[in-house]
Amino acid sequence: MTTKPENRLDRRRARTRSALIDAACQLLSTPGGTEASVAHITELADVGLGSFYNHFENKDALFDSAIGAMLELHGRLFDEATSGLDDPAEVFAAGLRMSLRLRTSHPRLTKTMSQVGFRYLDTDDGLAPRAYRDLEAAVAAGRFDIDDLNGALACTAGALLGYLHLLSRNPSRDTESAADDLAASMLRQFGLPKEEAIEISRRPLKQPTLQ
Repeated sequence: MTTKPENRLDRRRARTRSALIDAACQLLSTPGGTEASVAHITELADVGLGSFYNHFENKDALFDSAIGAMLELHGRLFDEATSGLDDPAEVFAAGLRMSLRLRTSHPRLTKTMSQVGFRYLDTDDGLAPRAYRDLEAAVAAGRFDIDDLNGALACTAGALLGYLHLLSRNPSRDTESAADDLAASMLRQFGLPKEEAIEISRRPLKQPTLQ
């Protein structure tokens, strides 16, 4: 069955919606950005004020869509960084290392993570469900010694957000080495010997290609 091509109006509506979400993503990455008025959002998106309510009921709906877009991107980057890895401990470490390194490759995404904070733990996409899955797999494989998976996930999120904050205060610190140190620390916390944790956290890591 042949799919009927979108008409010009559909394409224009899609561009307008995309521009609004992109503007919201910019605002999410700045302190107090969610307090912006609808007028400011539409100006930033370079669309007409009246167009806003053709796509979103209110600002909350727009920012929810923007967070969803960021989570989807984070999830795809996570999957890209961990594809082809067999050891669940390495999968967990690679995902964590990649997430912190996004500070360099995708700064808007990590700024959004910092602003959204622990709301990341309540989402169905992005880091949280993947980290939980990998922690669970590592426990099942006998690689990690964890009694409380939810607590381990909270520790992982807290450590990542904490490192992002420290790096924002000390921009001269090398992000890649900080990401490796974070991964090694978490691997040790979850039961791996120091030498093995360091070795795993220094293995080659795929560079993200998605934008």
